Amino acid sequence: MTASERAAQLVRIAAEAAGDKLADDILAYDVSEQLVITDAFVLCSAPSDRQVRAIVDEVEKRLREDAGAKPVRREGEREGRWVLLDYADIIVHIQHEEDRMFYALERLWKDCPLIELPDHVTAHQDHRSRTVGSASE
Repeated sequence: MTASERAAQLVRIAAEAAGDKLADDILAYDVSEQLVITDAFVLCSAPSDRQVRAIVDEVEKRLREDAGAKPVRREGEREGRWVLLDYADIIVHIQHEEDRMFYALERLWKDCPLIELPDHVTAHQDHRSRTVGSASE
């Protein structure tokens, strides 16, 4: 069993929305073999609570406008450190980078297949990594 076409569509939209708000380390996992409650996870992070909230707003807006999807559950919005948006087919985790490092959800789901994201979604990350890497050399 693999993630449904609907889940793949929602993953792409959520990842693009997060990327447009300069989210870091955007990843998507097909968890359909491991969980019955959802098909995919989208993970991303940001360096500040304010940016976490901006990413949440953009993901919700784009999924509503582009796919007619509304979250069935939302958690963590008040704190702005780790916001979980549950769309049934997918769950989007938007974390402050400190929380992302601490909880390391990638470790938990490393055996699940990654869902390939469009190149432009992670383009700023590649540029940012090169800039940060060259500054420290």
